[in-house]
Parts: sequence; C-alpha cells; structure tokens
Amino acid sequence: MKKVRVGVIGCGAICPAYLSNLTTCFSSVLDVVALADLNTESAATRAAAFGDPRVCSTTELLAAPDIELVLNLTPFATHYDVSLAILKAGKHLFSEKSLAQTRAQGAEILQTATRQGLLVGAASDTFLSAGLQACRRAIDAGELGKPTVASGSIGMAGHSERYINNYGGALFDMAPYYLTALIALLGPVLRVSASAQKPFAELSDDRQDGKVFRVDRPTSIAATLDFSGGCVATFMATVDVPCYQPRLEVHGPKATLFMGDANRYDASSRLKKRDWSECELPLGDGFAAKGRGLGVAEMAVALRAGRAPRASGALAYHVLDIMQAMLDSSLQNRHVQLESTCTRPAPFAKAELV
Repeated sequence: MKKVRVGVIGCGAICPAYLSNLTTCFSSVLDVVALADLNTESAATRAAAFGDPRVCSTTELLAAPDIELVLNLTPFATHYDVSLAILKAGKHLFSEKSLAQTRAQGAEILQTATRQGLLVGAASDTFLSAGLQACRRAIDAGELGKPTVASGSIGMAGHSERYINNYGGALFDMAPYYLTALIALLGPVLRVSASAQKPFAELSDDRQDGKVFRVDRPTSIAATLDFSGGCVATFMATVDVPCYQPRLEVHGPKATLFMGDANRYDASSRLKKRDWSECELPLGDGFAAKGRGLGVAEMAVALRAGRAPRASGALAYHVLDIMQAMLDSSLQNRHVQLESTCTRPAPFAKAELV
C-alpha cells in the first residue's frame, strides 16, 4: 500500500515512545514527515533522533499539503483545541487519550470529522497487542464459556497537583487502557454505577518537594459496569495507593482469564480452568514490542482500505462517556444509562500491517 504521511504535534515525554515504532516497525505503512511543538528545541531533538523529519510550526504542519494524518500528542487539556484544528485543516486525526475532557468536546470532535469526511483514531490501542488479542481469541473460542463477571483496576502513586488536577489522575490518564480492553473483549457498556471520592482535601506534591495543594478532582473511583452481552464488571481507578497496580480479569463458567497489564503491548496472560489447571496463553504472531503507535499504523491501513480504524473515535468517545458517567453517578447518586455505544472492534492480526 502507499504509505500514509504523518505529522506529529506535541514532542514531549510520550513522543519518543511513538516515534521509535512509527519510524521502524511501522515504516512499511507510515512515513513521519514533520514534527511541531511550542518548544522548537524539543521538536528538533526528537527529529534528530528519529530520521530527521522536518521541524515546523503547528500552523505550517497543518497547512502542509503532503500530510494526510496528524498525531496529537499534546497534553490532555489541549486535546480538544488541537484536534479540532487538525480536522478543520482537512487532516485525519489520531489523538492521545483521553479524546477530550468532556462529552460535549468529544462529540464536537466526532461531528467535525464526519462533516469533513475524515477519520478519527485514538489511544488507547493496546487492545490490538499480541497479549490482549490472545485473550480475545480465547473468549471467542468459548474457552471461558459465556463471560459472566469481570474486574479491572489501575492503582498508582500519583500525588501530583499537575497529574491530578490537570491530567485527570488515574481515571482520565490510565483507565482508558483498561476500559478499552474490556470493551474490546466484552462489547460496549450499557449502564454505570459508581462512587467517586476525594479521601484527602489537600495533598503533598511528590514532584514539588512536598508543596501542599488543594485536590480539585476525585482521586479514588470505584464503579460497576453492565455490558451489552450480559457481563457485569467492577472497575477501580485511584492514585491513593503506594505503587503501580494494574489488574484485569474475565470470569466464565469454564475458566478465568487473568490478563497482563493493558498498558503494555507485550504482557502475557493466563487461563485457569475449573480443574485448577493453569496455562499461559501463547502470544502467537502478534505485535508485542515496547513503545506506542500500533493504533496509528492500523489506522493507516484502514484509511487506505476505506474503513474505520479499530481504535476509532467512536470507541474513544464511548470510553470518555463511561468515565464521565462514573463521576455523574456518584454526584447524582444514581445509575447512569449510557447514550453512546460503539462496535466491538474486530480481531486484529499483525499480518495486516504488511
């Protein structure tokens, strides 16, 4: 296929994890041609390390006729503004998570793309990984029986004012990986019930020498999710724990699936059966490298094939809706029926990227 030419806006901490894969193992379908950042020196450093794409301003990148798809790696609070600018410039969009800060912002991004005839893709794309696709095969093959209950959680030590108040803490920064994985395995969510709490009104900032700051967002959230296929799941996201603690599992009458970390492409999983026997699921010929960018590569293939990407804007919006519903449920003391939905992504094979 003809390579899709890509521009990247935002050359901060996550950028090298993307460029390391986009410029190597995904170079058969992608060509990174331009980088832009408010810090020109940062963009130049990234360019020098990854193939010397041209460094330009955001305005110049969006006006460039040779760029088809733009990767938005800017901070969470700016996703909405930058994503709209990308779409209004006539470029296809792949956004880091979360898609936006609010449902209204997320809906406007998708509506703008539809009006412009453009595609939207978004992280989290780790459900396309070798490990989670092995889990998908086990569920589809009936090795668990009908999935009945599931659980997911992400715990982090993240007492930082910037992380909690500006980046949304564990819920908006990390939960998308685990919620997206559950949707890819079990289908969309119908109803959410949750409690969102702020155990501490003030915290000491781990990254600013213990500076005390006011907590503006809930830092510990626990929810119950009702999936369209009848499975019910519990989900927790918190920064009020001492270390990084990911968890994801699905239970059925025949077996339990204990999955690896959904924040990684290379995590292995294991199946425990009714006779107490256990086996590790073979990864097969899936993508199991470090770094990011698998969803961008899959989106490039989708663009050339004239279809929606698996890590689609609709999927990212559904995840955003679920997270907002958790907060609404707690605030309003009620169940929240979701208005959004999405198609369960089709199984994925690494061979599609060849």
